[in-house]
Amino acid sequence: MSSACRCGGELTSKLNSLLEEHRGQPAALIQVLHRTQQIYGYLPREALKKISLVLHVPLSKVYGVVSFYSLFSIYPKGRHQISVCKGTACYVRGAGQLLSRLKEEMGLEPGQTTPDGEFSLEVVRCLGACGLAPAVVVDGDVYARVLPESMSGILAAYQRKAAAGGGR
Repeated sequence: MSSACRCGGELTSKLNSLLEEHRGQPAALIQVLHRTQQIYGYLPREALKKISLVLHVPLSKVYGVVSFYSLFSIYPKGRHQISVCKGTACYVRGAGQLLSRLKEEMGLEPGQTTPDGEFSLEVVRCLGACGLAPAVVVDGDVYARVLPESMSGILAAYQRKAAAGGGR
């Protein structure tokens, strides 16, 4: 997906207001990036350029921070976020098979979003739920001891929510 900003005037207005609060404050970079991602759902290139200018931080440093911290994304995320734990316990108990199933059924690799924008997939190193391994989180809902064949049923519930108007 392109990282071109598809944002409206209201979002730009929120960003401008945020930047005015922190004008000339390079130490506020991480806080501003975090709040910008909350506004847009990701960090559009145009927003990063504006942050660089207003905070007086070189654009290379802004991109360095964004690429270093895994919580930041320069790509739009799907309506539903799927996180598959690949920590030791989850990996040993089948996280690799869960990822293979998602690739097979949805054509998703970690870091990608489905073409319809419904789902994004990420791999996390540990959810802190080793006793529930393998664990998957969808939109903050934790699923324990997930079997590969269970994935389509789990995700179908989120597709139904979206169809019924219950999505984000």
